[in-house]
Amino acid sequence: KAEFPPFSSFARGVFAKQLEAHPPQHQHQHWAPICSGNPTNKIRGCDRYGCGQFGADRHGHKGKHTGVDVICADGATVYAPFSGQLSGPIRFFHNGNAIDDGVQIRGSGNCFFLTSLPLPSFPGYCVKLVCVHPIRYHGQIQRGQQLGRMLPMQRVFPGIISHIHVENCDHSDPTPQLTPVVQPLPQEDRRWATVCSGNPTNEIRGCDRYGCGYYGAPRRNGKGKHRAVDVICSDGATVYAPFSGELSGPIKFFHNGNAIDDGVQLRGASFCVKLVCIHPIRYSGRILKGQVLGRMLPMQRVFPGITSHIHIENCDHSDPTPNLERGKGH
Repeated sequence: KAEFPPFSSFARGVFAKQLEAHPPQHQHQHWAPICSGNPTNKIRGCDRYGCGQFGADRHGHKGKHTGVDVICADGATVYAPFSGQLSGPIRFFHNGNAIDDGVQIRGSGNCFFLTSLPLPSFPGYCVKLVCVHPIRYHGQIQRGQQLGRMLPMQRVFPGIISHIHVENCDHSDPTPQLTPVVQPLPQEDRRWATVCSGNPTNEIRGCDRYGCGYYGAPRRNGKGKHRAVDVICSDGATVYAPFSGELSGPIKFFHNGNAIDDGVQLRGASFCVKLVCIHPIRYSGRILKGQVLGRMLPMQRVFPGITSHIHIENCDHSDPTPNLERGKGH
């Protein structure tokens, strides 16, 4: 009769090999879609109630958004972003309104490589999902299983972009887990992502009474040249990172504290740019290509009638146009 080694030596040995090949941080690093109709966990932009990205201003610039607002239509089905243990209810508003409900999910951290034998655990995630009515407040749930339904946000905030408030229990930024990293095709490696919502091809500002937006355009009554490119962007629109890299700032282009005197520098493996006339969600830290970078500032308030735009300037003052021209001639 064959005898097997005890679990402590045999199963844990297998677990160690599995773990070496697939470490915890690589297992479902990105969360499942949270809301039906939003397969990429798209984050709410800006509306008259505010903006949905992590770190956005709140309460008259007296606070910061400690969560992320994932777009979700009223009544839509909501799913668990990862496997874990439910606990709740979560009363975010504490006033019993139509959307004052939610639930917490804490990752259990257990893996099952061998039939039903439990293996050592590793740290999981913990989030609060607010403005949803869960099917239950307690018990185990699996990644992608139905969690509940989106509550009627329009009843409380008419005209808002309906969304689920997703907040990490430790108040860190959940954006990297919510946004899948899509690897570019080889021929697209050096072309930047869309910079501004509403301008998918990074269209460059033409000419208006304030000047022209292309690289090398005359400036200062013909005494200088434009050393940047102006990418069209509506006031208040969501701004995205054109490539992956490290943020640093703020960038004060006008040095006068006007309504658009803000920006940030982004330095990547191959590129370094300054993006001006935007308010970033943060001035430092790592950001991935295509992730929310911030929002467009109110340019019309400073230059009425101008074609609102993001000023994009390479750190070495070279021409960024070839990298901005997405899809042209391809």
